[in-house]
Amino acid sequence: MGNMVNITVDGTRLSVPEGKSVLECALQAGIYIPHLCHHPDLPENGSCRLCIAEVEGQEGVTTTCTLRAKEGLVINTKTEKVVKLRKLAMELLLAGHPEDCSTCPKYGDCELQTLIQYVGATAGRMHTRVKGLKANEENPLLIHDMNRCVLCGRCVRACKDLRKVGILQYNQNEMETYVGTLHDKLLKDADCRFCTACAAVCPTGTIRDKIQAMNTTLTKEDLIVPCRAECPAHTDIPRYIRFVKEGDCDAAAAVIREKVPFPHTLGLICTQACAKQCKRGEVSEPMSIKDIKRYAAEHDTGKYWMGKGKQLPDTGRRVCVVGGGPAGLTAAYYLRKQGHAVTIKEALPTVGGMLSYGIPSYRLPREVIAKEVQVIKDQGVVMETGVRVEKPAELLKEYDAVLMAIGNHMGVRLPIPGKDLPEVLVNITFLRQASLGEETGMGKRVIVLGGGNVAFDCARTAKRLGAEEIHLACLEAREVMTADDEEIEQAQEEGIFVHPAQTFERITGTEEGHVTGVDFMNVKRFYFDENRRAITEKEEGSEHHIDGDTVIFATGQWTDLSADAGLAQGRANSIVVDADLKTSVEGIFAAGDTTYGTKSVIQAIASGRDAAVAIDKYLGGDGDISETFAPEQFKDPAIGKEEGFGYLKAVGKDILPVTERQDNFKQFDLGICEGNICGETSRCLQCDLRLMIHPARLWTQYSEGKEAAQS
Repeated sequence: MGNMVNITVDGTRLSVPEGKSVLECALQAGIYIPHLCHHPDLPENGSCRLCIAEVEGQEGVTTTCTLRAKEGLVINTKTEKVVKLRKLAMELLLAGHPEDCSTCPKYGDCELQTLIQYVGATAGRMHTRVKGLKANEENPLLIHDMNRCVLCGRCVRACKDLRKVGILQYNQNEMETYVGTLHDKLLKDADCRFCTACAAVCPTGTIRDKIQAMNTTLTKEDLIVPCRAECPAHTDIPRYIRFVKEGDCDAAAAVIREKVPFPHTLGLICTQACAKQCKRGEVSEPMSIKDIKRYAAEHDTGKYWMGKGKQLPDTGRRVCVVGGGPAGLTAAYYLRKQGHAVTIKEALPTVGGMLSYGIPSYRLPREVIAKEVQVIKDQGVVMETGVRVEKPAELLKEYDAVLMAIGNHMGVRLPIPGKDLPEVLVNITFLRQASLGEETGMGKRVIVLGGGNVAFDCARTAKRLGAEEIHLACLEAREVMTADDEEIEQAQEEGIFVHPAQTFERITGTEEGHVTGVDFMNVKRFYFDENRRAITEKEEGSEHHIDGDTVIFATGQWTDLSADAGLAQGRANSIVVDADLKTSVEGIFAAGDTTYGTKSVIQAIASGRDAAVAIDKYLGGDGDISETFAPEQFKDPAIGKEEGFGYLKAVGKDILPVTERQDNFKQFDLGICEGNICGETSRCLQCDLRLMIHPARLWTQYSEGKEAAQS
């Protein structure tokens, strides 16, 4: 900081750094001076003339945003002359601005609107004009409505000086000066980086986000960084992508481990709710977030997190976690870190739940699970396998709290004719037997009923077990199938026939009771009514049959828990919990799929975190399971211009050809190679940089006359 000097603003004496903008000095001291073109993150241009003041010893008025503090400066911002000229400046601005405030998307959040109230100006005295500039809604993410522009220049300075991109400029037509790109190109063609800083600093509704916060249930921050908001565990995705781009995978993995204990697993099988909301997808293609996470995990040495996490002193409290899937493992891990003694009881031979027995090893190698589970063991969690718990309440004799995280391990047979024929299998049992190397009872011609990722796991597993012909059919149309597009396309490459929009009429069989195939009808329309009941409209005369000797139901899973367990149960045998994940029995909690139905691994991890918080509080802790591993990160706001940025597509992954993958369970998706990872991370819009831009402070937020920075 430079030398401190004394200045006086409207009778208030302030001690401020020499050379600093007088406007900023006043605002920081709580003294409001009207302004529009000024923004604390941008260089000044003094164009709006609203921040004018009289300076003792000088003639005329001057803009306080360009006036620099020096010893003895005396400024008056409310003289009769200043007020009159300020009102005139505002009226000149309003002459070219539409008067439709109540219909403007920025209504209630518009700096110009509040300034009109403060200055007391109206457009009535000036000759108003209609600019006749057409609103441009053709660009991704942003709307340009230059009829609302007051030429404050903030957007131009944000693009040029803050971001160093410089594609916005002042253009001129026969009648008006307006802000646009060179030759009025679309933003993609002008090499925009789509950082949306222009919308962040615009004081009116001129440049604005296509999705406004008032039209959603999201907070402004979640709307700005949707990938982080959509991740159930709220992993700081932009931060770890930036670290990978910088070549620091240790730091990137540390960011991920601040929220989840399974970065490598998620890097292989996450369903990517984040990528579905990625703003880059509006520009070209969404970021390959899962594959970037995988790259970070595979190149992590543990430098920032291994052996450095939280471990509070032992509390003397004991917790039993029933079920060693992702929800149970996550909860156990964080509860142990909070100082509680934790034991996992798992019915199957190894922990992992669906990670080990539901997701085939060609997608998730078992050594990856074992390595990440070992971290949880090393934390001090005791794991007992081959132990099935039938009556959880009895555990309370030995433990202070119990968490039921048993997942959904019971496949569902739809109530159609033939469902109980001996060659009719269910998804979970089939995948578990395949994982354990046991006999599945599968024949040579397999029909899988279902359209989710689990259905495709069944179909592709059947292929690898030697099935000669495989058909997969589901109710949903192709464009709304719940399986990942990548999963569907790879299955078709492997020769699996996919039949969307089909009803399952009956499973046919011989007189001796053996499966011969399935009868189907085409679906004309499939939807849910206002009561969430599934409605299927069939196409008349569309009956058809597919031959097969094996049918696999992959139409959902239920919780494998009997009514004798003593817990209140809901739909699909689920365990009923309240907002704190408490069950009907005091001291017993539940989390994961068993409480909300079959969803995803990341959702289960997030639920496990919530359970750890709730149980820690129940046992007398503060519920704070947060950890910080990663180092501080410099976020350079000057992202610069990059030719063709808007057209960059997602980089490809190394995938083994069909001939090398369809007859074995070896991992075939090798991810993004080292030579391409920088290219993929460089596509990120870095949406979180916008959060560094200071939000506007309206005059109503200032309390003039308060004692601040006075000498």
